[in-house]
Amino acid sequence: MSKILKQLNSAGYEATIGLEVHVQLNTATKIFSSDANGSDAEPNRNVSVISLGHPGTLPVLNESAVEKAVMMGLACGCEITRNGHFARKSYFYPDLPKGYQTTQDKTPICVGGKVAAYGENLIQDAVELHHIHLEEDAGKSVHDDGPDTLIDLNRAGSPLIEIVTEPSIKSAEVAAAFLQEVRRMVRYLEISEANMEKGELRCDANISIKKIEDTALGNKVEIKNMNSFAHVRKAINYELERQLEMAEAGEEIAVETRTFDPAQGKTYGMRFKETMNDYRYFPCPDLPPVVITKEYLEATKNDMEVTPAAMRTFFESAKLNLQDVALLTEEKELALYAKSAIEATRNAKAVANWLNGPIRALMNEKGLSINELGVSVAYLAELIQLVEDGKVVYQTAVQQLLPELQSKQEAPAKLAKAMNLMVAEDSSELEAIIDEVLISLPKEVKAFRNGKKKLMGLFMGEVMKKSRGKANPKQVQPLLQQKLNEKK
Repeated sequence: MSKILKQLNSAGYEATIGLEVHVQLNTATKIFSSDANGSDAEPNRNVSVISLGHPGTLPVLNESAVEKAVMMGLACGCEITRNGHFARKSYFYPDLPKGYQTTQDKTPICVGGKVAAYGENLIQDAVELHHIHLEEDAGKSVHDDGPDTLIDLNRAGSPLIEIVTEPSIKSAEVAAAFLQEVRRMVRYLEISEANMEKGELRCDANISIKKIEDTALGNKVEIKNMNSFAHVRKAINYELERQLEMAEAGEEIAVETRTFDPAQGKTYGMRFKETMNDYRYFPCPDLPPVVITKEYLEATKNDMEVTPAAMRTFFESAKLNLQDVALLTEEKELALYAKSAIEATRNAKAVANWLNGPIRALMNEKGLSINELGVSVAYLAELIQLVEDGKVVYQTAVQQLLPELQSKQEAPAKLAKAMNLMVAEDSSELEAIIDEVLISLPKEVKAFRNGKKKLMGLFMGEVMKKSRGKANPKQVQPLLQQKLNEKK
């Protein structure tokens, strides 16, 4: 339990946290127009009369955005709204020229559901959702060094899903774990890249505290637009501490919107919180109802591949530990590769060790994904078997064989023979190497025989070096012991 949770509990309080997560969907075009969907172009290139809010223009709903929202809802176990409507939300956006946002109010596309909170020492294993709704994004205000604010409307009208949790999260660590799982899920479903540094995944947090025995929630403070997991953790913990200090001092906690300053590690007031009446929601007259049929749901479900939770279940059933499971399921490509490798080798731990160790290091060194690396599942299975059968020494396989395998993409056994890396099976050859090493180290041999047994590591290392990795350590050690214990 974190420090602030202990402080809250000892003072008789508990935390209540709810998150609103905005995910930008990776459709080709925007949600209500044919403008390209992407913010990487030069400012104000991906715009049209609809993005610019010209009078008399009519929106047309992007079907792909609906499909991606439904996929997320199905993955979260939500109930999908079969007959939905869009609404206009009156709110001043300096970078949304229409003067209102087209969103969903009374009939969000997904209702209920939950998302796993996966990690060590968490006080919750899942977060309940209130709903997921579709809406359009606003543009981007650019604050340069000068006094002017510049407006880039490339993002205006990009499709978003907003994932709204129940106010039931009990710690900053659970909130961050939930957010990480959302990112994994949308990437697995391939509905968003969810790059937080590009604003494709953003989070608002609603935070309050209350006496443990109270049924009513405390006054809610909203922290806007956090774009990193670390910021979410730090902002929530700071805000809980601030509210506890105010409560204990008898001060009233204002219902307000605040911002988080990462440099200071503090939240600061922005404005008092709007109420639902301020938004003046009313049905959008320009968009027809969104009707989702049973057949559409079945077809969408069939198009979905795997989720992080499903992959974790597979790896856990293979008896892998939490750290291995977490590393293997972080990216979809690696998870699918690992699953195939485990099914091919029936040796889950060896696969996890290779993928989380030397292969991950090689991927990082080369800047390649597992699918780009060029080491097929069949080649990895063969490499693991060579090591398990004692035909190639593990260190030799890692340091010499794997890089050549990645470069030349040849069968491991064939490559090991060509590189003369197969373990020497001729015991006389191995004995000759050991004799040569011991003759070259007379002082160390004498010291070993006089009780300095730690020198065994030196002898082992020299034999392995002289054999160029071909000697099997399991054969070397007993032979060394035998020769070193011989009376001279």
